[in-house]
Amino acid sequence: MIAGLIYIHGFISSPQSLKAQQLGAYVAEHHPDLHYMVPSLANTPAEAFRELDQLVQDFLQKKTGPLGLVGSSMGGFFATALAERYRLPAVLVNPAVKPHTFGEHFTGAHHNPYTGVNFTLGQADIDVLQSLVVKPVTGRYWVMVQEQDETLNYRDAVQFYRGVEMTVEAGGNHSFQHFDRHLEAIVAFLDLQPLVN
Repeated sequence: MIAGLIYIHGFISSPQSLKAQQLGAYVAEHHPDLHYMVPSLANTPAEAFRELDQLVQDFLQKKTGPLGLVGSSMGGFFATALAERYRLPAVLVNPAVKPHTFGEHFTGAHHNPYTGVNFTLGQADIDVLQSLVVKPVTGRYWVMVQEQDETLNYRDAVQFYRGVEMTVEAGGNHSFQHFDRHLEAIVAFLDLQPLVN
């Protein structure tokens, strides 16, 4: 039976992001039996999470095998909500913590350079994000942060996820430099062994 791995990209990103491509290439070469999924998410948080939740439900309902998550930035926030809802293992890369507090940095007009789409977010989107905040308890987590993340304060993630597997690297940036060094360890941590029929 087939195990699954979902990569959840961040806000204003896409399946073409470097980390998504690096992980996909590694899985294709070293774990071809693993079903790797990178959904292209909607720009609004409500629709993006609905799409992710449906993808997870569809996979789990087929009883195919174990499922793991890797989420970057806002994708890490979504991965946490899903990990708690479905008790899934998750690797979180420079994850957003309580993004409803981002305020003026989140609301207003945005442009997605990957898709070319212009969109606007408002208070209703902030409210959706606040409704998705959960305490990381039931999932199995590995949090990876870099101290020179120019977008998010890495200390927020260190505090919010304290007690879980944690990697804090000096330097770096929000994209998490040299992510490819950790690919083997990430797949091993998620422990996605296909089930035997």
